[in-house]
Amino acid sequence: MSFGHVDTWLFDLDDTLYPEESGIMDLIRERITGFVMRITGLDAEEARIVQRGWFEAHGASLPGLLREHDVSVEEFLIDIHDVPLDSIAPDARLRAALARLPGRRFVFTNGSSGHAERVLEKLEIADLFGDVFHIESGDLIPKPDPRTFEAMIARFGIDPTRAAFFEDTARNLKPAADMGMTTVLIGPHALASQAAFVHHSAEHLTPFLESLTFEDAA
Repeated sequence: MSFGHVDTWLFDLDDTLYPEESGIMDLIRERITGFVMRITGLDAEEARIVQRGWFEAHGASLPGLLREHDVSVEEFLIDIHDVPLDSIAPDARLRAALARLPGRRFVFTNGSSGHAERVLEKLEIADLFGDVFHIESGDLIPKPDPRTFEAMIARFGIDPTRAAFFEDTARNLKPAADMGMTTVLIGPHALASQAAFVHHSAEHLTPFLESLTFEDAA
């Protein structure tokens, strides 16, 4: 399929640039639960319920936590991302598939700057990206809030109609589609999505990127 109109490539980080089955996000969610338990005094089950409520309401746990508790943002971000990355490794096919994309490439993540740096270095693809827009870049406002999309677009000087956004969480694609981006849902449940704002879907990122052509459709 032709993506000839695209000159900017945006990628979510976790469960997108590496597969969901690596389990890294499960470890991060466990760390968040532990943090919530320490701050609130709740047991694990209650903490998970609160944590899920914050995620559903705000797109990430941090905004909800900050509204209700006096916590250190830096401490939270360091603590929850302190997970082993043993389950991911450099992938020559992924690197080649990313490298062949014409134009600029950026990472757009709700994760922290430190976490993004660790993951990209572990995958050995950090040099392929011009920059990372992380949770700190967006003043702690996570996707799918349109404000963080607007901030990201302004920072990188992106024409949304010439951008493609790859993401494993479907609802994070809606603001992108509303702004005119081409959206691609990635992951084991992606093919089942029927959302109108999901323009393309694929179970795995690398084969999808390898299938792209870049002739201008016009």
